[in-house]
Amino acid sequence: MSIKFGIIGCGRIAERHAEHIGNTGKLIAVCDLRQERLDFFKDKFGCKTYSDYKELLKEEKEIDVVSVCTPNALHPEHTVRALREGFHVLCEKPMATSVVDAERMINASLNSNKRLFIVKQNRFNPPVRAVKEAIDRGKFGKIFSVQLNCFWNRNPNYYKSSDWKGTLKIDGGTLFTQFSHFIDLLYYFFGDIREAKGFSENYNHRDTIEFEDTGVVAIRFYNGVLGTINYTVNSYARNMEGSISIFGENGTVKIGGQYLNELEYQKFQAFEIKNLPPGNPPNNYGEYKGSMSNHDKVYRNVNDVLLKKDVIATNGFEGLKTVEIIQKIYSVIN
Repeated sequence: MSIKFGIIGCGRIAERHAEHIGNTGKLIAVCDLRQERLDFFKDKFGCKTYSDYKELLKEEKEIDVVSVCTPNALHPEHTVRALREGFHVLCEKPMATSVVDAERMINASLNSNKRLFIVKQNRFNPPVRAVKEAIDRGKFGKIFSVQLNCFWNRNPNYYKSSDWKGTLKIDGGTLFTQFSHFIDLLYYFFGDIREAKGFSENYNHRDTIEFEDTGVVAIRFYNGVLGTINYTVNSYARNMEGSISIFGENGTVKIGGQYLNELEYQKFQAFEIKNLPPGNPPNNYGEYKGSMSNHDKVYRNVNDVLLKKDVIATNGFEGLKTVEIIQKIYSVIN
């Protein structure tokens, strides 16, 4: 059996989705408001095209899964409608820009008895998976603290090339669009955050975006771990670093590189992470690069869940926790 997919939203990341759909299933139809995008997808992938997503959902009942690749704040509308119409949904990050909307999405999934998958591809990075296993096996002993650094570059052209990026209403903020994957990994490793304190400023994008371009945050997890988050999109000319450093009584680790793709440092008591496989390259958008391109593994998980009764890699509740943590941080720094 081959899983059949539809895509709502044909922006930059949607092409990546379509390519991986072709490796695991079949792309039936796509939807976008821009005709030039629809023409591109029709020519490259041989799929049907729609300018109204409601029409796609009404007409294409052979589709099993709808991949939602629209701007951030539109995810809830498109996801909830697709679930209620009887489709499983794979939603791009961030799941939503408010806890209320994320909860609506989860409720729609439960009420329709359909699966809700959230794209969190950095969980599949080889060093991330290895460190998660080390945490679960107790190799760090008691974990004391974590330091998250997100130092990227997003120049004015990045925002000006889009009609929604940089807007508070649709984009939501730097932590939602650029760094929600990093926030997800904090939850993945250590659980929920009890409290946060910090500061934010818009230093270099005052004429471009409606929110912060830099933030400094101190956090305390419910399990007692202390953490810091330092983030900016002002790294000069190019991305500099995306890293997580973990300090425990029996081990210290730094996952680094620009995209959490390298195990830069490790020192454990009587343990060593060995033989890591190479990771995928980052998503390349020409003038800038994004997080690691692990969408192949995301789609493999969708396939395994629906056909082999496997476990969802990142479910709606985990997507909700990322939104909740970001909302908590924004409530104290903005």
